[in-house]
Order: sequence, then C-alpha cells, then structure tokens
Amino acid sequence: MSASRLTTGGSDIDRGRPLSFTFDGRRVEGFAGDTIASALLASGQAVVGRSFKYHRPRGIWGSGVEEPNALVDVESAAGRVPNARATTVQATDGIRVTSVNASPTAENDRNAFLDRFARFLPAAFYYKTFMWPDWHLFEPRIRAMAGLGIVDPDWQPRQVSDQVNHHCDVLVVGAGPAGLAAAASAAAAGHSVVLADDGAHPGGSLRHRAGEVDGVEGRAWVEATVARLKGAGQLVLSDTTAFGLYDHNLVALNQRHADGRPDTLWRVRPRRIVLATGAIERPVPFANNDLPGILSADAALSYLRRHGVLVGREIVVATNNDSAYEPASALAEAGASVTVVDCRREGSARAENGIRVLAGRTITAARGRNAVQSVLLDDGATLGVDCVLVSGGWTPTVHLFSQAKGKLAWSDQLAAFIPGETIDGIGVAGAVAGTVSLSEALASGAAAPGDFGSSSAAPRGTGVEATLGVVSLWPKPKAKGRVWIDYQSDVTAKDVELAARENFVSVEHLKRYTTLGMATDQGKTSNLNGLALLADITGRGIAEVGTTTYRPPFTPVPFASLAGSRRASMHAPVRRLPLEANHRAAGAVFQEYGGWLRPAYYGGGEAGASIEDEARRARQSVALFDGSTLGKIEVVGPRAAEFVDFIYYNTMSTLKPGHCRYGFMLSENGVVFDDGVLVRLDEHRFIVSCSSSHVAAVHARLEEWRQDRFGRDAVYIHNATAQYATLTVSGPNARQVVEALDLGAALDDASLPHMAIAAGRFAGDEVRIARVSFTGDRSYEISIRADRAEALWARMRQEGRAFDAVLLGLESLMILRAEKGYIVIGKDTDGTTMPHDLGVAGPRTKRAGEFVGRRSLFTEAANSTDRNQLVGLALAEGEAPLATGAHGVEKRDGRLRSIGFVTSSYQSPTLGRPVALALIERGAARHGETIDVQHLGIVRQARIVAPCAFDPEGRRLHA
Repeated sequence: MSASRLTTGGSDIDRGRPLSFTFDGRRVEGFAGDTIASALLASGQAVVGRSFKYHRPRGIWGSGVEEPNALVDVESAAGRVPNARATTVQATDGIRVTSVNASPTAENDRNAFLDRFARFLPAAFYYKTFMWPDWHLFEPRIRAMAGLGIVDPDWQPRQVSDQVNHHCDVLVVGAGPAGLAAAASAAAAGHSVVLADDGAHPGGSLRHRAGEVDGVEGRAWVEATVARLKGAGQLVLSDTTAFGLYDHNLVALNQRHADGRPDTLWRVRPRRIVLATGAIERPVPFANNDLPGILSADAALSYLRRHGVLVGREIVVATNNDSAYEPASALAEAGASVTVVDCRREGSARAENGIRVLAGRTITAARGRNAVQSVLLDDGATLGVDCVLVSGGWTPTVHLFSQAKGKLAWSDQLAAFIPGETIDGIGVAGAVAGTVSLSEALASGAAAPGDFGSSSAAPRGTGVEATLGVVSLWPKPKAKGRVWIDYQSDVTAKDVELAARENFVSVEHLKRYTTLGMATDQGKTSNLNGLALLADITGRGIAEVGTTTYRPPFTPVPFASLAGSRRASMHAPVRRLPLEANHRAAGAVFQEYGGWLRPAYYGGGEAGASIEDEARRARQSVALFDGSTLGKIEVVGPRAAEFVDFIYYNTMSTLKPGHCRYGFMLSENGVVFDDGVLVRLDEHRFIVSCSSSHVAAVHARLEEWRQDRFGRDAVYIHNATAQYATLTVSGPNARQVVEALDLGAALDDASLPHMAIAAGRFAGDEVRIARVSFTGDRSYEISIRADRAEALWARMRQEGRAFDAVLLGLESLMILRAEKGYIVIGKDTDGTTMPHDLGVAGPRTKRAGEFVGRRSLFTEAANSTDRNQLVGLALAEGEAPLATGAHGVEKRDGRLRSIGFVTSSYQSPTLGRPVALALIERGAARHGETIDVQHLGIVRQARIVAPCAFDPEGRRLHA
C-alpha cells in the first residue's frame, strides 16, 4: 500500500497547523483536522491492528463509525482511552497511539502464528475444545488473550463528564443533506431544533461527494444552512452520536470534545424525531478480502477530499453499483491509475478521467502478505495493485429506527432493508429511507418533520444527480479461499456454512454461534452479507431470514459519560439525619447503614462494651433512639385501601383508622421484598413505614404499580420520609418519659394500645405518636416536622435523665431485635425467602384477592418441603456467639452439604448468652434438634429453637 498526502486539497485539515504523535512507537505527522486514521494513511501505515481471533494483519477500511479494524488505545494528557476508533478520533499533538490485540506492535505481532491453526479454530470451537482434561487448565491463558485494549487500573477522571437534559420540538439525527433540509424546514416553521451529527463537521456526503443545491455548490450550501440555523438560535451538535432511542422518544446522545474535555451525555426529549442517519457501504466478497489496503470506496473519496490523502497509486475498484465511479474518477484525477471491476455486464456510463472499466468481471481473490499486492479476476487475469476499493452496495443505517420498534422491509431495488412502516413521532429521511439522488434526499428531509415542518418548497438538487443501479453481489456457499464476512469477529463464509450445517439457521442463533455482528461495530459492514449467505445456504429469501435485533448503544459510549457526576459520594449520596449534629455532640460513632449515616453506638469507650451497655440499660429502664430513617410514604385516594391490599401480602383494607399493622411486601416471584408497619390515618389515607434502606425502592415500586393499575385520581403517593423526624422512646419506663413530654395525648393502654396511633402537639407543632416496637419493650415512635425535631430531642433527653435514659445506637438495637426474633429483610432473609418460610403462612392460603407475588407462592419451588425456614439457634452454656454466615451442615453420601446459614448472631447482655437467627432447611419442624454449624473449617453444635429468645409471651410490650 502506497498511500500518501497530496500537496494540495483537504477541506478538513489546516496545513498551517502541523502536529505529530506516535503509533506503536513510530512518529506520525499530520495536520489539525486529521483523524488518527487519515494521518496513519498519509504516513503509509498499512497495518494498524490485528484481528480478534486469528491475529491477521488488518488495515483501515472505513472513515467513520463503521470502521471494523482500526481500534487503538489513545494516551494523552487527559488520560487513556481504550478501544477508540481511529476513524472518529481527532489527531492531536503529542498523543500516544497503540494498536490493540497486538504484541508488541501491529506490524510484528508475536501471536500472528495463530492464523496457521485457523482450520482448528472455526466458529464455536470453544464449545467443543479444551474440555479435556479440564477447562480450567486452559482458561487463564485463553482469558489473557481475549478482549481488546488495555484498561489503565490507575485511571482517574480529571473532570466530571457533563450530562444535559434537553427538550426541543424537533431532533434531527444526521446533518447530511436530508438532515439539514429537515432542520431548516422545522426551524422555518418556528420550532426549536436540535441537529446532531457524529462527524466533526456538518454536511454528511456533501463534504466529499459532488452536489449542487438550488444552484449553490454543495459545501457552500451546507455552510450557509448551518449558519442560518445557528443564527436562529437552533442547537447544532457536531461530533455527537445518537446511540440510543428509548421509550417515550427519549434519545441519548454522546458528544465528544476535541479540547480534551470528557464526553457529554445528552438526554433529549423531542416532540418529533427525524432520522437522517444515512447508509453504510458494504464490502465485496472475495477470498482474502480482509488484507490491509482494501478499503471502502466511499472512505477513499472522503480521505482524498477531506484530508488530501491519496490511498494508493495502482488502484482497483470492485463494485456492483454506480456510486463507486465518483471515487474512481476523483482518484484518477488525483494521479492514480484506476481500474474498475464492475460485476454488471453493462458497467456504468459514468466512467471518465481515463479510468479503465472491466464490465461483467468480479474479483475472486486478493493476494499479499501484510498488504494487498494483486487481485485475481474470475476470468483468471491477475492485476497488480497497491490498493483495492470496494463498493458492494449500501446498507441504510436503520439501527435507531429499529430501536424504536420499527419494522423493516426488504427492497430488491436497493438490495437492502429499509424502514417499512411509519412510527408515531418519528420521520425518516435520506439514504436511511432508501433515497438515492440528492433531490430525493432533500425532498424527503423537508417532509420528515411532518406537522412540525414548513410549507415552503423543499431545496432541490440542481447538479448531476446520483444513481445507484445496484445488482446482487452476495457471498456464495462453497467459495474458494477464506471470504471474510465480519472483519472484527473474524467470521468467514465457511463459518456461516458450518453454523447452517449444525442447524443454527435462525439469524439470532447464527449471530451467537459465529459471533457475526457481535463485535464493537455491531456488524455495521457485515450483517447483510452474512444474512444473504445464510439465505442462500438455506434456500430462503433474505427478507425471510430477517435481521437480528438492534440494541443500543449504536456505538460504544465511555462509562465516564454514562456515569457523569455519579461517582464516590455522588454515586450513592450518604443520607443524613436531621439531628446528626446533636448525635455527634453526644459522642455518637457513626457508620453507614443502608445509605444512611447513623449512630452505631455512643461514647468513646471500646465498641463492644459500649454496645452491650446500651442494650442492657435499654432493657432495664428506657432508651432514646433516632428512627428518622424509617419510611414515611403516604398513600392517599379513594382506592387507597384497594391499592395497599394489592401491594401487601397481608390484608390491609380491614385495618381501622388510627391503627397499625405489620406486613410483608413481596416481589413478583413471591420473595419477601420488604417488611414494616402500615398506618391507617383515615378511610382514604395510609402511611407505609418501610425499612430504612428500602425507602427509595419501595417508593418506586408503589409508583410502578399505581401507574400500572390505578390512576392518579384514584391513588396518589407522596414520599414524606425526609419531611419528618421520628424519635423513639423504648423500655419499661417509656410511658413515663413520654407522659413528661406533655404531648396532649392519652397514653393509657385503653386509649393507645399496642399497634395504634394518636395525635398530639409539641411546642405548638403537630406530632404523631405510634405505639409500635422493634425492641420487644413498650415503645413509642414520635414523628414531628424535621426542622422542629431538635427541640423535641432535647426535651426527651432532659425528661429521660430522671429514669437514667440511655441513647441507643443501631448496633445495640440489632441485639434487642434479635433477642425478640424480629427480622431485618436482606439480613435474615435471602433471595429465595417467602413469607411462609418466616412462619407467616395465613394470607397465602386464606386470601382470595390478587396481590403482588401471589401466584409465585404456589409454584413447585414454593411448595417444596425442604425450604430454608427461620429459626433460632441456642448454644451450650459458656460458648461464644456463632459467626454470622456460618453454615449448618450435614453429611450425605460421605460429603458435607449446607442445610442453611446463620443470619444474625449476638451476645445478649440481658440473657447472658449468645442468641442467633438462621435459615435452616425444614427448620420449623426441627425445633429441639442439634445440628452442626461450620465456619472456616471449625464445626460447632447448636440446637434449633424458636426465633424469639426474650419474653416470648410478649408481656413487656405492655409493661
């Protein structure tokens, strides 16, 4: 390959601003405006990478996002970017570029020998080999060779990636002639427009192909149209890829920046979307069609006119359509010797500039080692070359249309799939819609905004119009040599034939069996050739074979862009108590629990001793605890009772106003999702008091089911957790302390029994008093406006001094609840625990109405007799507590097997012995049985008992 930089030309480069960088240690020179790929081509670099599986030499094929070969790691002052496409990354001075999947360099890859063993490594070989004697013997080396690029483990972002949420009337994806016409039409109608294009400059094909619009040269028309859009305040985004089209017409854009800033993620919500995404040129099938020096014809024209790069001197152009003749003519005019090998018998009338045309001929094979040197024609003739350009037709870029669930239709005239139906809110224009001529593209663009467009006449092409005249030129079964279908995944025609022989004839099975279209380019150049070959092999039409499912992202998106500011504390912001400063002043030691920063214990002493002292004193007198993290989600509306019945496992509609009920929420698979207390304030108003760590998830779940089954006029949900503080008084003297607060509410058992609520006032502010307990002692939870909680907390501490009140941290609370056998969801349950495993089976058998998870409670797994069930574990006197996570074990067939595990384990200062909860197989029926418990190789004995170890009669709730 003898590509070189011309002394003139190159609309995108600034020859007055030279730059240099290194590629695999070699110095490469270029100009501002070059991409890494154009600079490499201009320097004569033929081999830029190695193929994924066989480590074959690969050169640059395309000029944009379709590029399958030129993946590179780029190091700059801003950091390291792995697996960047050399065709889309702007070259900048001083960067260090290295090829991927090559060691030490692309030119001299020590793993190139693998290609000699290709016959032993066909598609899906990994399913059939390395099984004996043990896959794990081969796994480390295979995994070390797999993957592309190198991740810098010490990488740290220098800046946070911006994320922008934007609304507009019309979003146009693609700034080629059709996209520009669509944007201009919408803007003329007075609508707000966003125009996004993945190129460095707007214009699309008009930046390198000839065209004239309304008598104005194509590029000049582009610049004038863009200037008018910007002058009207419309948003034009270059270097911006629309990578995903999601529900409700949400479009995700990734904007790259040439100044070293991290990418920007745009979430755009338009009223109308216009897809003017163009089309991608296809390769031509022949043996060794992957050699360096074999390029897309359109890419060669782009490099010539945008970057002043002549891709070769002795060029053969292989084609089946008219679009290849403009590149051939332009390259001949630039000084190359050009021969067009046109499979059509008539060739094209567009041959000019002295190019030689061989009509009715095809290339059967390319020859060369690290670059193409000659081609063999079907008549046996050999042509010496240093570059082969291919144009096998055009594949419309329908990815975003398909992501919107649009159906495709096969076009024999274009030999391609095109959008086959209209989608509300989405228009298609230009090549993606199947247009060929410039006038057709402009007309379709002007019409694509629909009701958001202008009624003025569409721009017209006034120069020579493009034609296509494409004929079929698909890969054929049993072709000689290795005909490459997917360059990036190293899939050949023989791999597709093998898949068909093994009955993988569904297009989705073919994709997964061969990995066709599964690489980072998502088969942009390979999919249609692969589908056509499968159709031929199986005797079906291409339309019958169909396409695989296009999923976002359209191109890879940096994780930093997706993350934005969501890292470290911004990824999961620590939630703080309204009274954090007061707890710190009282000597609290804070830890994070479920995303909340909460007091673990108080005092500066040894942690274990402090925690046990708090638990002991709480049982003896009274404890004060900040429970503000508990969920306070209001459910309001005329169908609120029906709604909570559907959400909860327990029947809740029978709950009387002014009372509470404990219950479970289940996932759809019947597993316990959360537990907590439901408060009924009046006939149509409830408060869901869920677990502290589950507030956001429960709120989301309530909203999801409300939207699914209940209108906003029937049920309204409001998360008031942050608006209220909840302060708890618990212990034998709890009632006396609360009475001293003078809240104006009767606290006797008749007026305020256990699981009831009362209203009161403190310093003029309303408070809600709930008599519920998570300790097993008489307890009162007092909820007040968060900004008024400090005064109430101070008064509670003041009145509590007469009773030797203790401040209770979360660690000691965990001891108290474990003594009573009260569970913590996610700690004393796992991803299989159902309510009947926790001893709550009544609603499962007695409830008649529907509720979330109901059907899953009657599956074969749910009815299994060997399910893990909640139990307590007791130890012999004087033994230390069991380790949380220790497994119950039994010996079967000479081997130990797990029969469950310890979920909670503490030393109880009140009982003077350890207490533990566990999930044990068939535990409910095994009370009194002694089992082995193993942890880190040490086996101990424990007796299965009831979960409740303290006050099983419940007398202290009323003490």
